[in-house]
Amino acid sequence: MPKMKTNSGAKKRFKLTGSGKIKRKHAFMNHILTKKSHKRKKRLAQFAIVHSTDEKRIKKLLINMK
Repeated sequence: MPKMKTNSGAKKRFKLTGSGKIKRKHAFMNHILTKKSHKRKKRLAQFAIVHSTDEKRIKKLLINMK
């Protein structure tokens, strides 16, 4: 049986931390930034941790990433 492939879309969107958690970016940071407050933009620019209920699904997509 051939090797499992890593999902390319997931590979670009998620990063694994050293402890095995998954980092993701926030949405709403690409355009229409003038009406958003400085505080909101700073908060959106930070990475977030993927919720525990979604972790199993995303780790299956990132099967070959270490």
